Amino acid sequence: MAKKNILFAAFEASPFIKTGGLGDVSGALPAHLKNDEFNVRVILPLISSIPEEYKSRMEFITSYEVPLGWRNQYCGLFTLMKGGVKYYFLDNEYYFKRSQVYGEFDDAERVAFFSKAVLETIKYIAKNYKPDIIHCNDWHTALVPVYLKELYTDDPLFDSIKTVFTIHNLQFQGMYSKYVTGDVCGLGGTPAEEKMLHFDSVNFLKGAVIYSDAVTTVSQTYAEEICTARYGEGLEGLFQEVHNKLSGLINGIDRKNYDPKTDKAIAVNYDETCLEKKVLNKLALQKELGLEEDPDVPLFAMVSRLTTQKGANLIAELMPEFRERNMQLAVLGTGDYLYEHAIADFAYHNQIRFAARIAFDEKLSRRFYAGADVFLMPSDFEPCGLAQMISMRYGTLPLVRETGGLKDTVKGYWDYGNMANGFSFKDFDTNGLLSAVDLAIGLWNGQKDTWKELQKNAVAMDFGWEESAEKYRKLYAGLMKEKK
Repeated sequence: MAKKNILFAAFEASPFIKTGGLGDVSGALPAHLKNDEFNVRVILPLISSIPEEYKSRMEFITSYEVPLGWRNQYCGLFTLMKGGVKYYFLDNEYYFKRSQVYGEFDDAERVAFFSKAVLETIKYIAKNYKPDIIHCNDWHTALVPVYLKELYTDDPLFDSIKTVFTIHNLQFQGMYSKYVTGDVCGLGGTPAEEKMLHFDSVNFLKGAVIYSDAVTTVSQTYAEEICTARYGEGLEGLFQEVHNKLSGLINGIDRKNYDPKTDKAIAVNYDETCLEKKVLNKLALQKELGLEEDPDVPLFAMVSRLTTQKGANLIAELMPEFRERNMQLAVLGTGDYLYEHAIADFAYHNQIRFAARIAFDEKLSRRFYAGADVFLMPSDFEPCGLAQMISMRYGTLPLVRETGGLKDTVKGYWDYGNMANGFSFKDFDTNGLLSAVDLAIGLWNGQKDTWKELQKNAVAMDFGWEESAEKYRKLYAGLMKEKK
């Protein structure tokens, strides 16, 4: 039986381009999707910030023009093998030679070009690789399914291609003036002009949800949450309408990359057979951060963007309360200046018990995972979350709000007792978070054996990509049956 071809389209993928969780997923999932049934390749923009070590190894295939509205734009096609996966890179310096990946004045046109170029590229690779499914990710690729069904239906090369669209963060939808649809996107005079309207704007993500054959998000709970006004970001009615093609598939983590047994960034390596060595990482982290070196005080840590979505407002407000408790707190991250300043200033005046590093430091984050006792993720919403999975891998108990992927991966002690792998609270407020912190402190001080059980439960969790990849393959297989 011939393999089915999956073309994975994204605007970023680690290690080439990464600004957040999308880059992690796009860099890891395709390699795990490949098997005897599916041949998976990835297509990305050739962003100028891609490291030269990868650019220098890329092979030029061909160039062609991409029709976009009233203009034709150059597109160069390059390829590179990495980790057993074939990557395609689409080159156009006008759109992609920029100082940053996103946040440009013409992002609407940039992503429209990329989406159109993905489809045009198929004409030049179809002899050896004709996609059966295009798997699109977030609003930067949202126009692929729209273009496919509006502009390519008369071409037999495209008539059997199915599309999957994955929402990694619904907050970002790609909303612009409605006049962008015709002039910039080249969809003037098509039904998409009306279908993609959201109030008086064009909404790229809405278009993908309508035109895709399957829509996924990155946890089952988040798939349910976005059908409500609380989490739907104005599109809850649409998600209710398409509920039959909407599903939630939890992300995974790279267990080889995040492994305390081999991690070179941490002070002392350890695994589930010698968790007692973890305290040596705690003492090393306390020393590095200028905290009192005390193995008996519980060390809480937070590695996050410092935003309201991530609960940084709750942390900032509760720091005086934390000072009244026998605990330490270390925070690593950047974000809103208000929270950066509040947390850093409090830590500066309470240096033995509190530490703040307002920075992005990947290696230091690993020392936080390894050295902390409790990992804080009090998010307002969290489509999936990876940090709670990583923290469990390192034997650090996550303390999370019950939302999205946090609810799907963390079994809180209140509900699960000795079967728990962390702590959780329901309401997004300081009372809920403080109660959970007090529970963790009480368990740390009074029930050491139970704490060790929870640690073992956490380390035993398998959040590798294998299970998630199998669920995606089943989704693909279902779409293939529909084709027949």
